[in-house]
Order: sequence, then C-alpha cells, then structure tokens
Amino acid sequence: MLDDFKMEQSILYKTLLNSIKKDKMMHAYLLELNGYSKGMNFALALAKFLLCEKHYTNSSNCDACTQCQTIDGNNHLEIKIINPDGQWIKKEQLEELQQEFSRKAIIGNKKIYIINGVDKLNVFSANSILKFLEEPQEGIIAILLVDNIYQVLNTIVSRCQVLSFKKEKVVASDTKGRLALSIFNIQEEIEEFLNDEEMKEKIDLLIEYVNFYEKNGLKTIIYKNKEFLECFCDRKTLTIAFNWLILYYKDALNVNLGREIEYFNDYQDSVNKTADKNQTAHICNKLAKLVELLETIKFNANANMLMDRLIIELEEV
Repeated sequence: MLDDFKMEQSILYKTLLNSIKKDKMMHAYLLELNGYSKGMNFALALAKFLLCEKHYTNSSNCDACTQCQTIDGNNHLEIKIINPDGQWIKKEQLEELQQEFSRKAIIGNKKIYIINGVDKLNVFSANSILKFLEEPQEGIIAILLVDNIYQVLNTIVSRCQVLSFKKEKVVASDTKGRLALSIFNIQEEIEEFLNDEEMKEKIDLLIEYVNFYEKNGLKTIIYKNKEFLECFCDRKTLTIAFNWLILYYKDALNVNLGREIEYFNDYQDSVNKTADKNQTAHICNKLAKLVELLETIKFNANANMLMDRLIIELEEV
C-alpha cells in the first residue's frame, strides 16, 4: 500500500496525502515516473487508497477487508488497466473503457482506470481520453503513467494533478541495460530489449551517426540518413532511436553541468566531445527539437522527411 513508498518517495507521498486530507481528491492523476521502476505498483497502491472508504495507507489497519487482495489479483470490478496494444494505445480500447464506465459502480461509489504509458496514445485515442477528462463523471478517477511529462499533450497534462517521482538511480552497469530501464516500463519489453543481440550494434550505429552530425552538420543528410533509416526502419525502432538521442544529449548536458553520465557511460569519449562542442543552451534547444519531432512519429510522419528535418532544425539552434 502507499506506506511502502513513504521513505523512497517521501515528497510525493506527503503531497498526495495532504491533498486528500484537505478533501481535494482529483478526478485525474498523472504520474511522471522519471525512470522509477515501481510506477505501476504505486498506481495500484494509489487505487487501493482511493477506493478505501477510510483511505488507509497500510493494510495492517484493515479489518478483514478483501479489497486489496482482489486488486492484487487483477479481479477488482471497479478498476480497469489499459496497456499499449502493440506499440500504441488504440481508440477502441478507450471506447471500451468509456462503455464500461458508463455504468454505476457495483462496489462502493468509485471507478478507477489506469493507463500505463499515456505517451503511447495515438491521435485518435488521445482525443478520446481528452474528452473523458474534459467532462469528468462523478466517482470516476484516472491514473495516467508516463516516464516523461513532455511526451504528453499539454491539454491532457492541464487536466490532471501531476505527481513527479524522485528519479531512481539507474542500477544497470552498461549502456544497453541503462537504456532498457530508462525507456521501458513493462518487464517483458525490458527483457525483450536486453535479449536482442542486435541492439548493441544499433546503439553503436546511433553513436556513429551523432558523431558524424556533430562534426559535419548538414552533410549528414547526404551521407548518413539513409544508413540510419536502414537500421531504424519503422515507427517502433525510430521511436526507440529518438528516445536514445534524447538520452544521449541529456548526458551531454550532464557533462556541461558537472554531473555524471547517466546512460551512455560506455561512450564517454563521444559524449564528452559533444558536450565540449555545444554550449548548455544549444543542448537544451536540441533536446527540445528532439522531443518535438519524437511526437510527430506517432502520426505516421514520413521517415526520410523527418530525418532531414531533424538535421536542418538541429543546425538552426
């Protein structure tokens, strides 16, 4: 239950409890994970807390209540969990949710839906959930999970109480492991990534691409974009590549700010050279462009045009 997070996420824990004690329960909570690996565990603990009539934070206070056990067994009638179907959360999943939640709660007076990976909403599903958030029905509470809040539409963020987790120190020793833990929230996806023998070669190619761009600028369009797209050839792999680029430039920013390299520790020479070549403001601007273009991948952007635009806009910052 929530008390399990009292120490490691103390600020978030106190903020949440204080708001409930002041009778300020929100209809939507957006959990910004910041790489925190127990995000779904926290979401379920929050669901238990919200559904509990007495808002207990520790199961030792309960009096033979089976509600938490039902939630742990994924059998609670008033909780709906939505995970991405493949790469995206689809409109049909949210239409099914809205249909289910149009009926009154059977147990108690609240219903809760949890969306794991709200950044995986495509344009149609994003519009569906936005309508749901704009016209909240009494007793329906949303818990949305995302690693980085900047990957979520501002219109969705503005309708939620944002709870940001304290960043969890990455425990993996090599770059491949650190990238897996930083990009994916679902254990199956992490294991699939780690077991893919080609990932190391793809990371090497990405580093080579960045090094070429930092040295040659616009020539990258002519000499490297084709090779890059042969490796990252569909929406899923291109999304992964852009997330890597964001983490790479975050590491360059870390160097400029006197911090440790967090992700690309196996490529310190490359990161240091990029940091030396770019002022802090330039790296921040490049990160903003990468985040902006990452969003366009969701909408079936033409990959060749996207990569050309990337290099042109990076050169303009």
